[in-house]
Amino acid sequence: MSSSANRAKTKWNASHYKQLKFNVSPTIASEFKRTCEKNGVSMAGEVSRFMAEYSSAAAERKAKPEDDLTTRRKRRKAVAEMTHRMERVLDAETESHENVPENLRGTDDYEDCEDRIRSMEEAIELLGSIY
Repeated sequence: MSSSANRAKTKWNASHYKQLKFNVSPTIASEFKRTCEKNGVSMAGEVSRFMAEYSSAAAERKAKPEDDLTTRRKRRKAVAEMTHRMERVLDAETESHENVPENLRGTDDYEDCEDRIRSMEEAIELLGSIY
């Protein structure tokens, strides 16, 4: 290849590619080179393919919804959040129950409210015993 063609290729590569430099053990480097040659692929092409796949997978992992429950820690946190939310609902229901006028106490609605409060207290107790 002539020196002008070489310069043109170098210039084109510099404008279209990013050169990376990193260190790997000689054993890994020679095994990787040998495997690439055996499979008829370029080392740069395989590293580029790996980087693209890894980046795509990382983006998918990051895009997982907030309710990702893949670890026990995340599930424990979700249960704690549910418990806290239910305690807030219980507080609101209890406040509503306490503010019922005297003449409406003993009605079906009043007793239903008492049942809801008992059920929520039991649910909170059960949630607390999960972890």
